[in-house]
Amino acid sequence: MFSPSVSAAWALALVAPLALADTPPPSPLQEQLAEPALNCVTPVLELSAKDREWLDPFYLLRGTQPAWNKENLPMLFAQLEALADDGLEPRAYHLEPLRQLAEVDDPSPRLAACVDVLATTAYLRALRDLSYGRLEQAKVEPLWEPESMAAPQSQAPLLAIAQAGLADPAQAFAQARPDFGPYQQLRQRYAELRRQELPQWLAIPGGTLLKPGAVDGRVPLLEQRLQLHGDLSQGAPTLVAEQTSVYSTALVEAVKAFQRNHLLKPDGVVGPGTLAELNRSASERMDQIRINLERLRWLSHEIEPTSVLIDVAGAEVMFLRDHAVAWQARTQVGRPARPTPLLRSRITHLTLNPTWTIPPTILKEDKLPELRRDAAGYLAANHMQVIDYEGNPVDPRGVDWERPGRVMIRQSAGEHSPLGKVAIRFPNPFSVYLHDTPSQRLFDNLPRLFSSGCVRVERVTELVDQLLAGASPTERARIARQWESGRTLRADLPQPVPILMAYWTAQVGADGTVQFRPDIYGHDARLLRALEASNRI
Repeated sequence: MFSPSVSAAWALALVAPLALADTPPPSPLQEQLAEPALNCVTPVLELSAKDREWLDPFYLLRGTQPAWNKENLPMLFAQLEALADDGLEPRAYHLEPLRQLAEVDDPSPRLAACVDVLATTAYLRALRDLSYGRLEQAKVEPLWEPESMAAPQSQAPLLAIAQAGLADPAQAFAQARPDFGPYQQLRQRYAELRRQELPQWLAIPGGTLLKPGAVDGRVPLLEQRLQLHGDLSQGAPTLVAEQTSVYSTALVEAVKAFQRNHLLKPDGVVGPGTLAELNRSASERMDQIRINLERLRWLSHEIEPTSVLIDVAGAEVMFLRDHAVAWQARTQVGRPARPTPLLRSRITHLTLNPTWTIPPTILKEDKLPELRRDAAGYLAANHMQVIDYEGNPVDPRGVDWERPGRVMIRQSAGEHSPLGKVAIRFPNPFSVYLHDTPSQRLFDNLPRLFSSGCVRVERVTELVDQLLAGASPTERARIARQWESGRTLRADLPQPVPILMAYWTAQVGADGTVQFRPDIYGHDARLLRALEASNRI
């Protein structure tokens, strides 16, 4: 790998005057590489520091010889055009200026050098964007990770792909593209949809809740929309033909199917949430797929073969073993006001029969109003005690609950505990963890936005079994005895297990259709704006 300082020094050396009389003058390509901009395009293209970091070592590896000719340049154009299937904008890679310049008959050596560097700039940008994402995730949708897990991008593998792919750019693009099932599936569906004429539809007007059996003038529009979405068979008896506005059983079932596919409560009632998703235009859905392709490019580098994956927007957890889903369950994640953070870490230990120390935000917003009314009664009824920051008991009668100061409240372990039987711990600055919950009925709801940031896990003991798979039978038996004792104890994992808490709002389901999720935390709009801004050249 070449550092920016080394590559910059090399570029200057290309044109530095040497004392030796027999040193040949710099070639047009060497001169162009020493220039800060490319003048063969309008407007003039200023080469960024990132471009320099990749251009200089690329040409150094090939002895500063031109990379492009009449044979491979058209192949590059075809691959740049095909970037549209990845949700990337071909014009952001100077495709049209390159095509026009390539048609110039008998270009001057200087123009030929400029075209070569411009083509290489586009080529390397495209390979980087396919592999790592067009945007820097840290600037758009930050994901926290400890320094020990943050691996810098290495140029060497991608530069090797780029050099080997000059004879066949399609091979280089295929190798740079994530070899990641969810990405490949979503890309394929996006490519198919992109080649179809996007349907147009009228918005279904707002109004009162549309409940089963209701008579409503919006019903024909609802039927039309469900047919376009594929939730109602085109061969089903049409309400329009029957000249009826009755919200029938067949339509109710179609609405429930739509709601399930969009992670909405499948009750068949068309309320504001369902109506908003029904009224999303086809072009908006294409944008939603496009931004999730970008997320999956990031995700392909963050996910590890054996790990716990939290699908935050989908409220699910998966245990991956050798990249395959070995176990899966539902979760409850943070409500919009207290979102579940995005992060990478390593699960290190379990807390068996955990106590719960109430976080400051929950104490301030949820508990203090109750404590101000009747501190002693509330604490006793909820198995809570007041402690100081060293863990020593504090008499609640001596606390001014209007200004409680440096005290905390701890709830004892047991069936009443919101953490249930186990908490799954990993280092992070947000004080979040995975845990059991007594609120099992909430797993049947959609969306499942009930926590204050932590992740409640359905069938959590099965996840514990996965995490302890590497433990000896003796160790597993010991942990089981500790668990059954009812005492609050720590159990270390045989080895840390990576965990990734990630966010995406579109994926391909088992039936091959694209499943869309509500953007529960409002991340989509910000990511779309950033992606659009990056395409302006």
